[in-house]
Amino acid sequence: MNDSVIFDRRTVRQHRDRAARQVGSVTAILDEVAERLLDRLDDTTYRFAAALDIGGRGVVAPRLRGRGIDSVISCDLAPEMARLNGTPCLCADEEWLPFGPGAFDLVVANLSLHWVNDLPGALAQIRHALKPDGLFLASLPVLPSLSGLRHALTDAECALLGGASPRVSPFPDLRDCASLLQRAGFALPVADADTILLDYRTPMGLLRDLRAAGETNALTLRSRRFAPISLFPAALADLASSEGECLAVPLRLAIMTGWAPDAAQPKPLRPGQFTTPLEDALKNIK
Repeated sequence: MNDSVIFDRRTVRQHRDRAARQVGSVTAILDEVAERLLDRLDDTTYRFAAALDIGGRGVVAPRLRGRGIDSVISCDLAPEMARLNGTPCLCADEEWLPFGPGAFDLVVANLSLHWVNDLPGALAQIRHALKPDGLFLASLPVLPSLSGLRHALTDAECALLGGASPRVSPFPDLRDCASLLQRAGFALPVADADTILLDYRTPMGLLRDLRAAGETNALTLRSRRFAPISLFPAALADLASSEGECLAVPLRLAIMTGWAPDAAQPKPLRPGQFTTPLEDALKNIK
């Protein structure tokens, strides 16, 4: 088995297709993340004409059209989820995007790239699909998101079976995200941190939301055996007892921005090009 194949993409598609029927129950969370992501558009005076929404789950495309972008195309790995975005939409794999060079001046991926095996390759394809000086916006869950659930499941399974299989997707670290953009060839890459605190009356509410969003286990190395009937009750009981009456789950996000390279973009000065000596600049600081 190829060690780089972390996720079973066929299973990811199945989970998203199944979730299309119930994703409305987590629209409030998706909306909140999308709003924080698209707020970055207010920081530029650029007028976008052609946008691509990757995996928006029916939330991003309407917001882009509401901002006056007339040409918005949506794509999703899962056909049923793609249909939620309205037309035009298509079923497309983020690892094999079917778009030519310079097709868009804006690409938005809201909580949709963390099930991709070759993330640098997917980012490079996105840059390829952007016009020069086009903008890429993405939100990506990063550590320590779901760390409490991960530890609770691991501890419970070890106690019951003497070992554990992976059950929660691995997430990148925030500091890796800007370097991923740079590696993919984006100019002016930035990855900012943001956190949304989700409160649940019981841990079962968290599991229901993960299922409704299509975010259940699709790891290639996951166990194919049925989990012991006592596993989830034991893990959730441990998670609840560690959190008190309510379960507070921080969703830690990387808000990523990058521009397709263009000759007219500002460039950082090379060493020796500064016109004001550092000593003189420090004298003006009070």
